[in-house]
Amino acid sequence: MSDNKYLDTIAASAVITDDARVAEDVKKIIDGHADENRNLDVYKFLFNTIDLTTLKATDSPVSVSNFTEAVNRFEEEYPELPNVAAICVYPNFAQVVRAVLEVSDVDIACVSGGFPSSQTFPEIKVAETSLAVEGGADEIDIVLNVGDFLDGDYESVCDEISELKEACHGRILKVIIESGALKTAAAIKAASVLSLYSGADFLKTSTGKEYPGASLEAAYVMMHAIKEYYEKTGRRVGFKAAGGVASTDDAVKYYTLAKEILGEEWLNKEYFRLGASRLANNLLSDILGREVKHF
Repeated sequence: MSDNKYLDTIAASAVITDDARVAEDVKKIIDGHADENRNLDVYKFLFNTIDLTTLKATDSPVSVSNFTEAVNRFEEEYPELPNVAAICVYPNFAQVVRAVLEVSDVDIACVSGGFPSSQTFPEIKVAETSLAVEGGADEIDIVLNVGDFLDGDYESVCDEISELKEACHGRILKVIIESGALKTAAAIKAASVLSLYSGADFLKTSTGKEYPGASLEAAYVMMHAIKEYYEKTGRRVGFKAAGGVASTDDAVKYYTLAKEILGEEWLNKEYFRLGASRLANNLLSDILGREVKHF
């Protein structure tokens, strides 16, 4: 054992970090199982796991209100279908969504902590998170401090996640590891392990902003880290793919990985999410068999 608990915790993980092996395993799972999941029941399930997202510079109280109204109308226009899991917005719009949202089983998620770069003062990250919760957020999506992580300052990374978890006051904390910036399976594993042991309730792939978004290879590593953590601690943590998950087929592939790696216990919106803006209409169109542009 070293005198560094962070390095020890990472070293104790048996999650695969050979990039070629990861890619090979992903291909084997998708080739072997994706076809069986290309059906209406799975499409409806996937729709119900969407964090319907608007994170634009042009967002305003009016546009976010209209965005939320579309979710309210969905309940009326498609009563036979499950609604999305959550509406994801910037933290300053939590109160807008809370005031407009009429659907009880749709949560309010807010990005926080200096999203998407995580580059601001720790005190501001805590204040922003607390204000989002006060404004009505049920879930908080933060970005792991990638700069500190790449510098090897794991103590700062973990302390910040723990502090922001506390600022959530019992709400769900999703930690975005920005897998596209980390690139390798070894780095993705390390970031996942540190996030899990610092209190993350979800591991999320990406912001979808500056770096490449979700990849099946990153998801594979993250899901194995989640499974291993559950086996060691008994605490079940969710997985969220975000950034470029736009087509029904994309969504089915992440579902297939979750089913084969994590198992049926993770196949519900409490532990599986897809962060998306375009996916909702694409899935809805495939469910109904005609082009739909509801959102």
